Amino acid sequence: MRLTTKGRYAVTAMLDLALHEDQGPITLADISMRQGVSISYLEQLFAKLRRSKLVESVRGPGGGYRLAGGAAAISVAQIVEAVNDSMDATRCLGKGDCQEGEVCLTHHLWSDLSARLRQFLNDITLAELVSREDIRRVSSRQDRISRARHTVSELERII
Repeated sequence: MRLTTKGRYAVTAMLDLALHEDQGPITLADISMRQGVSISYLEQLFAKLRRSKLVESVRGPGGGYRLAGGAAAISVAQIVEAVNDSMDATRCLGKGDCQEGEVCLTHHLWSDLSARLRQFLNDITLAELVSREDIRRVSSRQDRISRARHTVSELERII
């Protein structure tokens, strides 16, 4: 079982979206600046998140993305699965053909771990993460840094 960069970045981006949903649609450029993830990578992730109906895109001036259905309705497991990240700890991807076409000695152990991980992540919603004080502190720090970077960019553009 590996939670890949794709899954980690998708969860991070969705949490950023949830933390800023009161500001209206959020652009990928804003998420990119706060989280240090390239816009092109975010575009790939958000295409999958949109197909899974976890986000909605808003076109036009003031457009961007917003959560579909709200933070309380979206679990971390849904996000990870939407970007095709596997939560399977078995070598055989759960097929049971890990040892010359048969179940290996530890297949059931890793299969049980996969089920528990999936359940653990399914039990955590974006709303729960947003309500955590430690996460809100990190978000506030990222917002301050992002505003400072934006100000510097504007000043450089003027000069």
